[in-house]
Amino acid sequence: MAGKILLEVVTPEKQLLSQQVDEVIAPGSEGEFGVLPGHCHFLSALKVGELRYRVGDQTSHMVILWGYAEVTPTKVTIMAEIAEKAEDIDVDRATEKVEEAERRLQAGGLPSEVKEAQISLEKARLRKKIAERTRKAGHA
Repeated sequence: MAGKILLEVVTPEKQLLSQQVDEVIAPGSEGEFGVLPGHCHFLSALKVGELRYRVGDQTSHMVILWGYAEVTPTKVTIMAEIAEKAEDIDVDRATEKVEEAERRLQAGGLPSEVKEAQISLEKARLRKKIAERTRKAGHA
């Protein structure tokens, strides 16, 4: 089906995005899934990952940290605990967070502390990767 699909990304604090797009690729809890206009209805849990959306030949990226996606034939609603547009991520700060999380993980501790450090490292690496990719694309 030709046309666009409305992508809305919301967090508990604000609506981050409301845009007509050609395609959405989201980090579902069971793996990535893609959505085009006319897609069937479904609901999916989201994991820590990268949300990509395309308008024409321009692809944009966001960091998604848990949440849910509701898909209808005309709309994708992403309800995320935390979401950030790639262009809003500070690469230097993201790099510092990776290093900090790596130190915490190496320090060890209680199982709950180690698990928390692993999650922090996963989030920090994702933010850094997406921010660096966007910065490189902007300078290309």
